Amino acid sequence: MNSVNHLAIIMDGNGRWAEQRGMPRWKGHEMGARAVRRISDAACRREIPILTLFAFSSENWKRPAREIRILFSLLQQYLQSELANLLKNDIRISAFGRRDRIPKTINETLLNTERATQNCRRLHLRIALDYGARHEIAEIARSLAQAVAERKIHPDQITEETFSSRISPAIPDPDLIIRTAGEQRLSNFLLWQSAYSEFYFCSKCWPDFDESDLDEALADFHSRTRRFGALDRATGTSG
Repeated sequence: MNSVNHLAIIMDGNGRWAEQRGMPRWKGHEMGARAVRRISDAACRREIPILTLFAFSSENWKRPAREIRILFSLLQQYLQSELANLLKNDIRISAFGRRDRIPKTINETLLNTERATQNCRRLHLRIALDYGARHEIAEIARSLAQAVAERKIHPDQITEETFSSRISPAIPDPDLIIRTAGEQRLSNFLLWQSAYSEFYFCSKCWPDFDESDLDEALADFHSRTRRFGALDRATGTSG
């Protein structure tokens, strides 16, 4: 049976969830934060060691300023209110993406949470914050080009392994990527790392995503045959 060492989720549909109920969009984000705790705890119980959540994309800056402020306010509240629960459940938090555009107070709270939970081992909860995969890939390419220009490496030394070691060191590629709210695209999320990931699309908006939905996604994943481009040993076919 396929094992899930790294689960990634594109948490989509918070705003739509609220609009469908005649509520302001921020209410959907608030309920989405509750879903984060619910699914993080569920991942712990299912012994999934790494959970990556797409929280705020680089494209999200195009949203109304008020909604962005609320999003960051909710993130700060989550980090502050959940610290005790994170430590109790042995959950480590880290963030990746750009930090230079994040409000100073959020950066400080995030850094404090990362430091406080750095020795937790049960689950590594990774938050993609002000993240865009194209920017990530371009930055790695730029750093490699600089290294070549400074004669630190030879162009022949640039391999897939070299690139991977720089883009997400010590983090395995996601085995399964779940997207909620019915959309079926990556939206600039983990483009390099998802080369051989399995995908699962759920019609529910993120605030409604619960343990039963996670179990359904995991059951579907476990039923699949992962070949990574090779032939199936039993049938001799590539699928």
